[in-house]
Amino acid sequence: MAADPFADTRFFTHASLPVAAAYCRTLDVMGVVNRITPSSMRLSPGLAVQAMVLDVLSGRSPLYREEEFWERQDRLLLLGKDVDSHIFNDTNLGRALDALFEAGPTRIITELGLEAAKKFDLDVSVVSYDTTSTTVWGEYRCSEDDPPAEGPRIVRGHSKDGRPDLKQFMTELLCVERGVPICSSTLDGNSSDKISNNRMLSRISSLMARHGLGAGAFTYVADSSVVTSGNLSLLPGIPFVSRLPRNFSACGQAVDRAVASGRWTHIGRLAELESTRNAAEYKSHETTVELEGTTWRAVVVHSNAQDKRRQKSIDYELGVSLKKMSDMTKGVQKRYFCEKDAGAAALAMSQMETPLHTVKASYRETVVNRRGRPPKEGPRPTNTYYDLVWEILIREDRLQLLREQAGCFVLLSNVPASGENSLDAKALLRTYKGQYGVESDFVFLKDPLVVNDLFLKTPSRIDALGMILVIALLIWRLMERQMRMYLAHGGKKLPGWDNKPTDRPTSFMMSTVFYGIQVARPKRGGPILLSPLSGRQMQFLDALGLNERVFLDKDIKCMLQCRGKPDD
Repeated sequence: MAADPFADTRFFTHASLPVAAAYCRTLDVMGVVNRITPSSMRLSPGLAVQAMVLDVLSGRSPLYREEEFWERQDRLLLLGKDVDSHIFNDTNLGRALDALFEAGPTRIITELGLEAAKKFDLDVSVVSYDTTSTTVWGEYRCSEDDPPAEGPRIVRGHSKDGRPDLKQFMTELLCVERGVPICSSTLDGNSSDKISNNRMLSRISSLMARHGLGAGAFTYVADSSVVTSGNLSLLPGIPFVSRLPRNFSACGQAVDRAVASGRWTHIGRLAELESTRNAAEYKSHETTVELEGTTWRAVVVHSNAQDKRRQKSIDYELGVSLKKMSDMTKGVQKRYFCEKDAGAAALAMSQMETPLHTVKASYRETVVNRRGRPPKEGPRPTNTYYDLVWEILIREDRLQLLREQAGCFVLLSNVPASGENSLDAKALLRTYKGQYGVESDFVFLKDPLVVNDLFLKTPSRIDALGMILVIALLIWRLMERQMRMYLAHGGKKLPGWDNKPTDRPTSFMMSTVFYGIQVARPKRGGPILLSPLSGRQMQFLDALGLNERVFLDKDIKCMLQCRGKPDD
C-alpha cells in the first residue's frame, strides 16, 4: 500500500491573525516584554503576552480557554516557535500575569508606545487623554481589606456603563493620532476623572520628553473634567484644548456674548466628515473667559447638528413653561363689577411671566339688561360687568435666544490663535474632535466579542490583563493606521463592504477579508498555500505593507514604505 503523502502534514485555516502576528513582530512585543520582565518560567512573559494579544484579536475565544485556542492554531507561524499548547494552561498564564504585574503594566505599555512611535513614525505632537469604567461580576472583597490587595481597587464608583450596582475598575488611555495608545494604566474603580487628569498632567512632560518633545512642543487634549482649580494651576506650562463645562457661569456668558454679537466665522465641515451625509456645519466666535484669576482663550463653536439634537429639549422647555403659565392663570377671577378693580387685575396679570411665556391681559365691558319686566316708560335698567380677557404669548426674544444658543459649546485653550505654534478656530476644533479616537478605543476594550467576561480573581491580574487588552488595541490601531496611510500616499481605494471602494478601511473590515485561508505544513519542507489569495486579499496585504508570505513565514514583518501621518 502506498504511503499517504499527507500523513505527517498539518492543515490550518487562517484569518487575519498572521497579519496581527507580523505587526507584533514589527513592534517586537515579545522582546520588549521579556526585557522588562526577566523570568525563568517555561512560559516566558513575552510569549504569554503575544499569545493572549492574538487571542484577543481573534474575537472568537474567551481568554480563559487559552490552551484550547492554541491547540488549533499554527503556533510556529503566530508565535515564532512550535510550543506545546499545554504550556498555556491556567497556572502558567496566572504566573505570567503575576510577573507582568510585578514588572509594571504601565511601564510595559509605555515602552511599547515608544517603540510604536519610533518604528511607525507616529505624530506625538497632540495627545488625547480619557478614562472609562469596566464592570465586573465578582465580589472582590480583597479590595475592601485594610490594607487592600495589590493592584487597582475593584469597588463601586461612577459607572460609565450605567451599572452602578456592579463593582468596577477604571482604565486611562493617552493616545496619539486619533486613537493609537502610547500610555495606559488601570485605576481604582472609584477614581475621579478630575484627579486622574491631575496625575497625568503631573507626569505628562517627563513622558513626552522620552518621545523627544520638550515643554510646549505637544498639545494635551482632554474632556471637560480637566477644568478644575487644581488642574488649571498645572496648565499654563502645557498647551491644552478642552471643553468648558456648562456649569461654569463663564460658559454661558461666553455663549451669550457670541450670540449677541452675531459675529461668527464660518468653519464649515471638518475634513474627516466631508464624505459623510448630513455632516455637521460649524461656525465659531473668538472670545476670552476668566477662571481662577487667569484669562484663557475661549472659542464658542456652534454646530447645526447639535442644534437639531437640542430642539427637542427646547420644545420640552416650551411645554413646561406653557403648563406653568396655564396653572398660574387657572384661579384668576374673570368677572368684575368695578372697572377700577378690572384694570388693576389686568395690570397684575400682564406682569405674570414664566421663562418662555408672558400674558397679555385686558378687560372688556359688557352691558346686560337686568332681569324682570322692563318698565313701561324710560330706559330699561342694565348691569355693567368687566370681564377679564387674556392671551398667553411666547416670549419670542427668549425663545430665539435659546434657539441661537442651542448647539453652542465653548472650547477652552491656552494655544494662541496666531503667531508661532498657533491654532486657528478650525484647527483647534479639529484637534479637540480627535478625542473621539480615545472614545472609540473604549468601545474596543469593552466589546464582549473581544474581552468576553472577566473571571480573574485578583486585582493584580486584572491590572495585567488590562495591559494585554491595550496592547491588542495598539496592534489593532497600527494596522488600521497603516492602511489609511497607504491610501493617503497615493494607493488606490480598497474594496470595502459589498466591495464598494473605500478610503477609510478599518481593522475590522480587514479581519473579514482573510477568512478561510488554508495552509498545509508538511513535516518536511516549507508550508504551502492550498489556494492562491484573491485580488481583494492582495490589495489589503499591499496596504498593510505585507505579502502572501505572511501566512507562511514566521519571520515576516510589515514593510513601512509609507511613513508620516495619514490625512484626516
